[in-house]
Amino acid sequence: MTSTGAGGAARGGAPEVRLRRARSDKAAAISRAACEVFGRDGYSRASIDTIAAEAGASTRTLYNHFPGGKEELFRTVVQWSSGQMREAQLALLARYLDADRLPGAGELEQQLLALARDWVGLMADFRDHFSLVRHIYAEAGHVPAEVLDAWQEAGPRAVGRQFAVSMAALDAAGLIDVRDDPALAAAHFMALTSTDIVHRSYWGISPLPPGEVDRITAVGVQVFLRAYGR
Repeated sequence: MTSTGAGGAARGGAPEVRLRRARSDKAAAISRAACEVFGRDGYSRASIDTIAAEAGASTRTLYNHFPGGKEELFRTVVQWSSGQMREAQLALLARYLDADRLPGAGELEQQLLALARDWVGLMADFRDHFSLVRHIYAEAGHVPAEVLDAWQEAGPRAVGRQFAVSMAALDAAGLIDVRDDPALAAAHFMALTSTDIVHRSYWGISPLPPGEVDRITAVGVQVFLRAYGR
C-alpha cells in the first residue's frame, strides 16, 4: 500500500532532495576547482579538462552543470568571488563610515587610516579572488565582454556606489568637501591608499613589508584630507 500524508510525502521526496543536494555539492566542487585553476592559469590557458580533473569530475559532468563551458564557468566563479569580496568591503564601510555614527572631526583621520589598512588587508584574506582579478586585467582582451561586465556589476560597481554614499555622508556632516562628486572622492581615496600597494604586490602575490604598507596608507590618507578636508 502506498504511503500517504505528510510522512509519506517526506519519504517519497527524500531521494529527490538527496539528488538535488548531490548536484549542488558537485557544482560547488567544480566552482571551487575552477576558481583555483583560473587564478593559477588565467582564463586563456585554463582548460575544461584540468578543471574537471581537479574537481574529481568528468568533463561530461562539468558540462551538465555548466552547459556554456569555460565562459559560463568563469562568469559564475567571478561573480561568486566578487560577491564575497563585495560583502567584506561593504562591511568595512559600515564599520568605519556608517552614516548614522560618523567619526568626529578629530577622529576622522584615524578612522580613514583604519579603513585603508583593513581594506588593503583584504588581499591576504581573499587571495584567490585577487589572483582572478590579476588575470582579468592581464587578459582583458581575451575575456568575453559579458563576463567583464558581470564582474564589475557583482563587485567593483556596487562597492563604488556605497563608497560614494559614505563620502556624501562625510560631506553632509561637514567633515570633507567632495565638490559635488562623491564618487570621484571615493575613487581618489582608494587610489591614494591602496592602488600602489596592489600593483607593487602584484595583487597580493608578493606582499609588501608591513611598515611600507603603513607608510603608504598613512601618506595616502593625509594627501586625501589635504585635498578634500574642510
